[in-house]
Amino acid sequence: MELFLQQFLPKFNVWGILFLDREKNQETLKLLDMAPHMREDIIRSIDVVDYVETIQDMMSWGDMWVFGKDVKGTELYIKIAMGQPSAHTICISFHIAEHPITYAFK
Repeated sequence: MELFLQQFLPKFNVWGILFLDREKNQETLKLLDMAPHMREDIIRSIDVVDYVETIQDMMSWGDMWVFGKDVKGTELYIKIAMGQPSAHTICISFHIAEHPITYAFK
């Protein structure tokens, strides 16, 4: 988990991140009155205590890493992946949690 963050964050800072344009991701931005670029700051602030689970390689982007984050008193569900080498990282999910989140290290 820590190794993933140590590899993900520098890659994210160099190559950027691709946010999938899913309806619930867009709706979350509207509901929380967030500018799209604010997602990047939230992802940069992810720490080990925010970790939920790892989902094995679903779509050739590598394993999906799930985190939760409290933003404006609302719990967000964030699913990210390393992506392909020498390319942007991926954010599949960035939306209000649909169920209570159980954190692995909280």
